[in-house]
Amino acid sequence: PADGPAKSLSAELCLTRNTDFRRHYPRLAPLVIVEIIALAIIEENNPASRCTGSHMVAHDITERRRAEEALRRASARLEHVVGASPAVIYSRHPGPGMPINFVSANVYELLGYQAEELLANQHLWERLIHPDDRARLKSILDSVEERQLVNCEYRVQRRDGEWRWIRDTARLIFDDDGRPLERVGSWLDHTEAQQLAEQLTHQASHDSLTELPNRRAFEISLQQALESAREHGAEHVLFYLDLDQFKIINDTCGHMAGDALLREVSRILQGWIRRQDILARLGGDEFGVLMEHCPLSDAMRVANALCNAVSDFRFSWENKTFRAGVSIGVVPIDVNSESCASVLSAADSACYAAKDAGRNRVHLYAENDLDLARRKGEMRWVSRINQALEDNRFQLAFQPIIPTQGPLNGHHYELLLRMKDETGQTVMPGAFLPAAERYHLAGKLDQWVVGTALDWLSSNPYHLNNLSLCAINLSGHSLGDNHLLDYLVGRLQRHSPLTRKICFEITETAAIANLSSALHFIHTLKGIGCRFALDDFGSGFSSFAYLKKLPVDFLKIDGMFVKDIINDPVSLAMVSSINEIGHVMGMETIAEFVKDHEVLEKLRTIGVNYAQGYGISKPRPLGDLTVPGLSLGNNPNVMCG
Repeated sequence: PADGPAKSLSAELCLTRNTDFRRHYPRLAPLVIVEIIALAIIEENNPASRCTGSHMVAHDITERRRAEEALRRASARLEHVVGASPAVIYSRHPGPGMPINFVSANVYELLGYQAEELLANQHLWERLIHPDDRARLKSILDSVEERQLVNCEYRVQRRDGEWRWIRDTARLIFDDDGRPLERVGSWLDHTEAQQLAEQLTHQASHDSLTELPNRRAFEISLQQALESAREHGAEHVLFYLDLDQFKIINDTCGHMAGDALLREVSRILQGWIRRQDILARLGGDEFGVLMEHCPLSDAMRVANALCNAVSDFRFSWENKTFRAGVSIGVVPIDVNSESCASVLSAADSACYAAKDAGRNRVHLYAENDLDLARRKGEMRWVSRINQALEDNRFQLAFQPIIPTQGPLNGHHYELLLRMKDETGQTVMPGAFLPAAERYHLAGKLDQWVVGTALDWLSSNPYHLNNLSLCAINLSGHSLGDNHLLDYLVGRLQRHSPLTRKICFEITETAAIANLSSALHFIHTLKGIGCRFALDDFGSGFSSFAYLKKLPVDFLKIDGMFVKDIINDPVSLAMVSSINEIGHVMGMETIAEFVKDHEVLEKLRTIGVNYAQGYGISKPRPLGDLTVPGLSLGNNPNVMCG
């Protein structure tokens, strides 16, 4: 207008560069976006002002607009990704209290709260965290290093009151000067995974029929009780219970009736023990009770009460009524108690003594019962071993043997025997081998082990090609078994690549007890390429006197010396002596029971050739050897192809 001030105008135009311009500058885009700012020139000398022209400035903003468009698209993509992600994305200020400054909208699906509610109330999020998890979460956040990714799981409460598990993953973001800018992370609903993990943990430690802890869980608790007895002088008591009439009821009325009886008996037993006592189903119709911090006199009263309660119970099934009974073996646990296996064996023996004395009674284990009770317990194992062979419930495991110096040249391990009991629980050889040795079943087990091992190796040629040595244990009975010797010769002579990779382990005690048979056995198999190791060397009194007569390739130093070489000078001297004598006689040495890296380093210093034990690797199923890239030990360089 004529009477108004001069104004500037701005506009953005998309212009097309002309043909001559594009010919001289072919790399520039044909379109350009410009911002034009124009200022009118007003002539005010005349009575009536008029516009005589304008000043115009044009800026090429093509690249700026492209950058803005790229940023808009990236922002849209990020918004789409965040919206489509099952995780809630958030950022928090790195300072005190870590207030939330951004949270994605899908937090509503997780918690039932809008994002705006969490941003408006900085204390709301902390109040949603489960009280039992707050201290643990704070400890994790306080202890983590600044640039470390944080992963933690905890419970938060939805608006409707439901508790949900979330997995919180976060990392601090820093500027170029190393100052923290913000903590960026995500919350992922982890409830179903947590519930599944809890369910699997429960299933792994509980009997599915009775919902009681299973044998594995019971043995863990028993081991802890043994440790507390040794370390603190605590007194505990173990019960081993076996139902007296279970087989009759099971055979007469069927498995459904047997299952119902087990559930009923479980309920009765639970009603007579303390809340802190552990009742478990050990397998079949056998139960265990662990009474911790309980005097023996009180435990005996409880054991008799259990016996009477089961005896008074009448089990009814399809118009039939049965009287049940239970035999209970009682073993005190104190500072002198030995291993978990020995305590369970003693309780089992006491239980069998109760059965032998007339059933439906309690028997307190005493040392002078040892021979009779052990024999009875072992006789029971005879039928279980034969049945396991019938049912093909024996399995092989392997434990790696690694060189103490230099790399591993092929796989080297010892095969170990395991048994699955009637409920699928793993039974270690210490439980059944004594009975097998006493009642002449060891040769039968050796036949199974050798046959299974050779079949497996023959059917896995790739593994066999990378195998350095496979050690197989043989009992003293097998050293005089000509049938087994003929089987081995016939089997191995046809497969020379396999023969050179087999090492038979025999115990020092068995070899000396059957010296002539052992020599014949060893010479025959060494003649076709097999090797031999003398196991548990040093445990006998005549070790060095007989060593020159036994043409073995390896000496396995008894673990009772190896495990104490760090703190016991006598054990160290024994290991050093055995190692030196073995080397003088041209044998290589293997140390057993290597429990940790410190022991391994000491063995390296001494010059022992190989090491074996839980510090290298625990035994694992034989089938694991076919898993590509499987580590054969705690040493990351020991791999299985």
